[in-house]
Amino acid sequence: MNQQVKVIVLSGSFNASHSDEFQATIKEVIKNEISIVLIDCHGLTFMDSTGLGNLVLAFKTLRTSGIKMIICSISEQIRILFELTGMDSIFTIVPNQAAFKNLLVSAN
Repeated sequence: MNQQVKVIVLSGSFNASHSDEFQATIKEVIKNEISIVLIDCHGLTFMDSTGLGNLVLAFKTLRTSGIKMIICSISEQIRILFELTGMDSIFTIVPNQAAFKNLLVSAN
């Protein structure tokens, strides 16, 4: 099975100033028949509640369209935010892109 994967790299701060661009990217993913979205956070240094809200909205929007969302390479600060809000039990989180690729191979 050939799965179309879109990698979205987040870096710096993920907050309200990035909302429109991020949501536009999610809309493009849906139009382009992508089956899995990988949100790579290796360069992400800060996320506020708006950034988290954007991820939750993206997750729900993608799921409604039958697209899986996976997050990788989160920092300890982001992990704590996810744990405090309970999102760590909602999102699929893998350590890095290599682990994501292994997950894809094992799923096939």
